[in-house]
This record gives sequence, structure tokens and C-alpha cells, in this order.
Amino acid sequence: MQTLPRTLHIPILLTLLAYVVYIPSSHGLSPDEGKVAKLQTDAQHGAVKAELELAAHYMTGNGVPQDARLAALWYEKAAQSGDPDAQNQIGYFYQDGIGVPVDLVRARHWFQLAAASGSPAGRLNLGVLYLAGLGVPKDINFAMQLFEEDARRGNGTAAAYLGTIYYFGMAGSPDVAAAEKWYERGVKLHDPIAGYDLGSLFSTDPVHPHDIPKAVSLLRESAQGGYVPSMHSLGLLLLNHPELEQTTNEALTVVQAAADAGEWRSSVLLGIIARDGKAGPVDRKSAILHFQIAVLQGGGEAEHLLRYDINKLNASLEPEERASLNSAAQAWYVQHRSAKKFIVKDSEVAKFFPLPANVDIMKGTSTSTSAQPASVADPLASVSDHKQKTESRGFLPDI
Repeated sequence: MQTLPRTLHIPILLTLLAYVVYIPSSHGLSPDEGKVAKLQTDAQHGAVKAELELAAHYMTGNGVPQDARLAALWYEKAAQSGDPDAQNQIGYFYQDGIGVPVDLVRARHWFQLAAASGSPAGRLNLGVLYLAGLGVPKDINFAMQLFEEDARRGNGTAAAYLGTIYYFGMAGSPDVAAAEKWYERGVKLHDPIAGYDLGSLFSTDPVHPHDIPKAVSLLRESAQGGYVPSMHSLGLLLLNHPELEQTTNEALTVVQAAADAGEWRSSVLLGIIARDGKAGPVDRKSAILHFQIAVLQGGGEAEHLLRYDINKLNASLEPEERASLNSAAQAWYVQHRSAKKFIVKDSEVAKFFPLPANVDIMKGTSTSTSAQPASVADPLASVSDHKQKTESRGFLPDI
């Protein structure tokens, strides 16, 4: 969840390769398999739409075994045919090493072509390269030009990125007022990232005035747009302000959805809820299960945070019970291994993956600054009051 060269035109060596793909008979196949078989046939005949859809199937494992290499192959073939969305996708694949080796020169090349073809996402991702200095000289002013152009054309994510630049003072001194204006512009364009950022200002920022009902409204709209960090933050707000729930157990529902999407902080929250009986009887076994899942999702950071609580809870269990819970956590994690920033239900949107590509780099670029909103700095910060941060030994504060 991050630099235009002096107009460099990178020559691309087009190697002539014969890609041999086995196209099975559709007889006896499931509907998804039959659709993929037809897509493979059409893609082999150069149908760009089929190439895009086939790439998405391989990327998500829908109807075929998940295969990032084949996804990259078909996105690149569609990109070579001039499709700007495919050019943006394969650019990100080269940037992040998805199905292909990391190659920032080729990433920039494809982002430039996508941007030149009118792709807002291509222009956005090109701007992130310059903002972060990835494979190009760092040029924040040029990145901002690209973002401002995208925002003028109606790209809400670009407005959100500009807000982040102003909030953290990446191009000068921090300017929260300017950041808020850009976030508001992004929200008017129905951008989930802008909604999350503005909702964080109204709920967790240590300087900005808080308005919890407004924050809940912003985060709810963002969460409905599929943005997983907003699901976590919305759930945390609603746990502290249950009177703002619109449906029964709305807080638990959105926190569970975020945890299922790989958000380890949400798995921690579920563990706290079970440990402390926040939504029913105390359930220490469920607490341990959620904490162990959080460690699998969050790695060292989560393990450091939770070590004390896991050890304390495990002390009350028999060895067989601990082993059973550990096995259950491992089994759950196998089914939910990939972490998502977005949950996308629209099949047309899902063809373009991930969404948007560089939000993590944007946030990562800002961590070199001293100021951080609580939503970034402390994954368990309570939004109803300003409690002391989590102690290093892993003690978890009440939510």
C-alpha cells in the first residue's frame, strides 16, 4: 500500500518467439474452463480483448491454475498491440516483478506508452516512479504535474496522492489544509483512497479537528468501494462508537472482511474482541487463533506485537489444544495467503490488477518524514481517545 525522463525513448527488442499453448477441447469442461478455452483460442488469433481477459484469469486463478508468468505474457502481448490498459498493467508487473524479472526501464517504457495513449492509471504510475526515484532521477515537481493533470481529468486517486504529498511535506513544509482540499477533491470523484485519507484526518490525526460521524461516513463509502484499509479503520471506529452502526454487527462484518483480505491488524482486532469478550463471551481459543493468523499475515511486526499475549493465552491450554489451533491457523492462512488492498467485485474492473498499483509506494515514500497520522503510525490506535501506544512487550490496549 515511490520519478519523465528527458524524453527517453527506450528501444524494445522484439524477439520473435513461437508461444505454443495447449488448447484443450471444451467438451466436458466446467463453464469457467470452457470460457477460458475459448479465450485461449481467440487470444492465439490476436484478439486483444481475449488476451486481456485471459491474462486476468491467469492472474486470479479463475478457471485455470494461477500463473503470474502467463498473466504477464498475455498482458504484454495485448500491450504490444497498443492497448493502454495492458501497457499500464505490464508496466506494473515489470516494476514489481510479477511474472517477470524486475525491470524499471521497461516499467517506465510501458507507463510512458500508456500515459501517451491517454491512460490515467499509466500517467499516475509514471508519476509514482518519479516521486520515488524508481529507475529515474527523483523529481517530485514533475510527479506533481502528472498527478495534477490526472486530477484535472477526473482521476480521484491522483488527487489523493497530491493530498499525501502536501500532508507529509514531500515538496516543502507539511500543509494539512492543502492536503485536505486535495482529499476532498478525490472524495468528490468517489476515490476510495481519498476517502480513507480524509476519514483518517477526521478520526485519528493528532492536530486536525475530529468529527467521528463524518469519518465513519467517509470510511464507509471507501470500504464499500473495496478499499481494505478503510474496512479496518471503519470497524475500529464502529467498535468504539456502536451507535453509528447502520446494520447489526456492521463493525465485526467489516473487520472480518478486512482480515479475510489479509489485513493483519484486523486479525489482531478479532483476537482482542474474542480475548476481552467485546462482542460476546470471552473466547481465549478464538483469540489465540486470530492472533496466530495475524502473525502469519503480518510477519515479524505482528509477532513482536503479539508474543506476550500468545504466550499468556497458550499457558492456559493443553499441548494438544495449542497444536490444534496452530494447525487451524495454518490451514486458514493457506486459503487466504494473498493480501489485498482492494476487494473487487466488478468483473470488468477485475481485469486490471492490482488496483491502483502504487498506493503502498506512495505511503512508503512518506515514511521518511517525521509526521505520521495515527492511522499510519499505530495500527491499533484507538480512535475514541488518545491512549498510550502499544508497549514493546506486546501488551494490547483495549480497543
